Amino acid sequence: MDSDKYYIKNVDTEQDSIYCHHDLMGELLIPAHQHKKSQMLYTEGGIVYVETENKTYFLPARHFMWIPAGISHSIHPSSEDVMMRNLYFPTDKNEPDLLLKEGIYPVNEVLLQMLLFTNRWNGNLEKGSPNYTIASAIKAMLPEICKNNLSLALPFPKDPRLVKLAAFLDANLAENIKYSELADRFGFSERSLHRLFLKDMGISFIQYFTIKRILKALELLIEKKAPVNEVALAVGYNSVPTFSNTFFKLLGQRPSDYLKGQEILKK
Repeated sequence: MDSDKYYIKNVDTEQDSIYCHHDLMGELLIPAHQHKKSQMLYTEGGIVYVETENKTYFLPARHFMWIPAGISHSIHPSSEDVMMRNLYFPTDKNEPDLLLKEGIYPVNEVLLQMLLFTNRWNGNLEKGSPNYTIASAIKAMLPEICKNNLSLALPFPKDPRLVKLAAFLDANLAENIKYSELADRFGFSERSLHRLFLKDMGISFIQYFTIKRILKALELLIEKKAPVNEVALAVGYNSVPTFSNTFFKLLGQRPSDYLKGQEILKK
């Protein structure tokens, strides 16, 4: 890892400052690292995955990810031209529970405008300065507006049998995959496969497969600009209303509304 990178060299140099960094990604991988400060990461213009030790998170547009201090993570954008906006906050003695764990949250209009206002800043914001006060206000808002931690994360399968099964799902998302046939294909009973998913990844097969399909749908909506009905078919939904309802349960908005939010960012 290049020790001259800002996220290694500069973020933690001043313990009590809030560090601000806005720039294009400029690279297709920010290797695994951690900070003594908590990170608020907001991105525009492409797909971004954030990997921690146990999960892969998908960070869609008009959402931010909160990464608590000390959490090792790597960042994987779809393009070097993805815009990244970061605020790094010192950890307070009495942090709200929300800020003690990683999560992905929607950005409302007020928070979006405040984040965009910080676009003119870079580097350490000194405690007591006007900019520090504004950045502190952003952090103070989060427990009030971030009521919905989105389930846009997939755990890594550890069992070699599930690694193969997950690869099969990736290659066949457009197919109508029946759970009973999948279990039989990989030598499981339905009950034993269910138990293995819960033990190995902490979620059921249905939860895992649903999230995987919706994450792929988000990629197609953002990158390919495919219409909603084509995206639904591409991830195995024959019914657009069913796809839309599932999308809404995970993201809190319909696919068409999500695309409208993408257009707002371009203005």
